[in-house]
Amino acid sequence: MKRFFTSESVTEGHPDKVCDRIADGILDELLKQDENTRAAVECCAAYDTLFITGEVTSAARVDYKAVARDVIRKIGYDFGNFAFDRCEIIEKIHGQSPDIALGVDSSLENKAGGDSFDLIGAGDQGLMFGYACRETEELMPLPIVLAHRLARALTAARKEGTLSYLRPDGKTQVTVEYDGKKPVRVDTVVVSAQHAEHASQEQIADDIKKFVIGNAVPAEYLDRNTKYLINPTGRFLIGGPEGDSGLTGRKIVVDTYGGRCAHGGGSFSGKDPTKVDRSASYMARYLCKNVVAAGLADEIEVQIAYAIGVARPVSVFVDTFGTGALDDDKIAEIIQKEFDLRPTAIIQTLGLRRPIYAETAAYGHLGREEFPWERLDRAETLKKYLKKA
Repeated sequence: MKRFFTSESVTEGHPDKVCDRIADGILDELLKQDENTRAAVECCAAYDTLFITGEVTSAARVDYKAVARDVIRKIGYDFGNFAFDRCEIIEKIHGQSPDIALGVDSSLENKAGGDSFDLIGAGDQGLMFGYACRETEELMPLPIVLAHRLARALTAARKEGTLSYLRPDGKTQVTVEYDGKKPVRVDTVVVSAQHAEHASQEQIADDIKKFVIGNAVPAEYLDRNTKYLINPTGRFLIGGPEGDSGLTGRKIVVDTYGGRCAHGGGSFSGKDPTKVDRSASYMARYLCKNVVAAGLADEIEVQIAYAIGVARPVSVFVDTFGTGALDDDKIAEIIQKEFDLRPTAIIQTLGLRRPIYAETAAYGHLGREEFPWERLDRAETLKKYLKKA
């Protein structure tokens, strides 16, 4: 059965990603000084103004405005009459609500005499999803992998000087054709790249095909029927916060699985690991990837739900889409037996009290080997359940 699925990505210069990167840059600076920092930092960028807000409780002392300007310069918004690194910055940061801290500082289970992993409770209620499949070596869906590769290639061509007329903002989109569940070809590639005025549409289209698409999409997925839509409006001079407002946490589908699986709605950037929106989503990816690598399923989606101030999840749901070597309810039992899903355990397992977050802010939080939630160190242990099947 022929079917099509599409995912998108954006470059680090997209206005939403500028905000994500500033929020995570601030978080990293806080964690460098105080690993027990509680933070939920958010940013809004609009034309010539940046608004930094949120909650921070920390012993660290960080110049938020200086961090923001450094991030903006590194992204590349320091050119022309409109240079966003000269923007007005409004800062409104306050401490974490004491009502929230009540449950995070000491979980419901800890108050009842639980063990050391019951120490902190979930920083909020919510439902988080993890996913893995065999489509790519990253055990991620092919459309989002290719969309991220294109976005990275677009940025590399700009920063390395290959296409010096490019500017920081950009978006990519890939439609993959499937035969059943097998990806067989790329049907459509969309690239929108901010550029200098002197670059012609013809030059941009030719260069993007050669230096961006040619470096990002394996040739075996492209054929004579593949469609290319490059700067389809015909011009993309105004970009970043000058062209569109940006907001932390507005690209959550880009950050995760490109729409392939469900999303609980919580964003990641700017949040310390006591926020299960972030840490439990990373843990869900970690366990899904190891389940697939172990051969327990070819595809798996996991939902983990929490109540604020409670350490243990209120539910764990598994769907292997008919690919499981065991029944889904059995795999759910294995997950809860083999993986400790309490916030303290997640933080320790993945080493999340470190300044590792700025690099997550663009090109996806998942499917990148440099991050600890992508380790496959539990797959061999999980294989024992195949022998019991």
